[in-house]
Amino acid sequence: MRDRFLTGLIGYPIAHSAAPAMHEQAAAALGVHAHYQLIEVNGAGGDDLRAMLEGIRRLGFAGVNVTFPYKEAVVDLLDDLAPDARAIGAVNTIVARGARLVGYNTDASGFARAIEPLFASAPRGPIALIGAGGVGKAIAFALAGLGVTELRIFDADATKAAQLAAQLRDRHAVHAASVEVAAQGAAGLVNATPVGMLPSRDTPVPDALLHPSMWVADAVYTPLWTPLLTAAKANGAKVLTGRDLAIYAAAHAFELFTSMMPSTDVMANAFDAVMAARYSPPA
Repeated sequence: MRDRFLTGLIGYPIAHSAAPAMHEQAAAALGVHAHYQLIEVNGAGGDDLRAMLEGIRRLGFAGVNVTFPYKEAVVDLLDDLAPDARAIGAVNTIVARGARLVGYNTDASGFARAIEPLFASAPRGPIALIGAGGVGKAIAFALAGLGVTELRIFDADATKAAQLAAQLRDRHAVHAASVEVAAQGAAGLVNATPVGMLPSRDTPVPDALLHPSMWVADAVYTPLWTPLLTAAKANGAKVLTGRDLAIYAAAHAFELFTSMMPSTDVMANAFDAVMAARYSPPA
C-alpha cells in the first residue's frame, strides 16, 4: 500500500490556500505522508497548462487540484473525465492513473454536502446563483441535484449564464438578466464569483436585495466573512460561509488522490487553524 503522496494545487492567486494544511494533516492522521505543493501561475495559456500537466504525469504526482482561473481551461487537456465533470464542463481535481490524467469535480459534491442541512430546513423557492464560471457550474449542478424549484443564473458574461441555464433547462434553470432579477423573491442566493475574495472588498449583490426570509451562501473563504455575508447577516438572512464547501471538496479530492477516507474533523481543524492564524490580530 502506498504511504507517500505528492499532490498540489494549480491556480492564481493561491498563496492564501488552506489546502496544504488540510491535505497534509489528514494524511498524517492516517499514518501516511503527503506533500501538497502550491503551483501558483498567473496568466497561463493552453501551452503552459499542457506543460504543467505533463509535469504532473512525469513527477509522480498522485494528482492535483485546480482552482480559479483554470477549472474550465484544463478540461480539454485531460485524457478522460468523470461523468459529472464532463456534464459540468469544469474540473477542480485531476487524478493521475498511471500516465493518464482523469478530471473530477469535487466542488459539486462538496457544495451539495455543505448546503444540504441549510437547504433541507429552508422554505422552498427560487435560488439565485451569481456566477457561471468553473465553481458556478459545479454549484448549479449541485443545486439542480437537490431539486430546486427554480434556479436563476446571472453572470456578468451573459453568454456564460445563458449556456449554463440551457444545460440545466430541464432541471428548472433560467438565465436571469440582472442580479436584481435573480434575487427578487429568492429563497436563497449563492455567490460563485471571486468578488469579495481578498484583496477585493466588493460585493456581487447590492445590500438592498438581501432580506431575512432568504439564505445566502458564498463560495469564497478568504475571508470567511465576505462583505456579502456580513451584509446578509446584518439584514437577518441565514448565511453559509465558504468553510464547509472548502472542507468537503478537499475531503473528496483527498479520497480520489489516495483511495483513503480522510477525517473531515481533522481537515476542519486544519482549515480553522489556518484561518485563525491569518485573520486574528497579533497578540
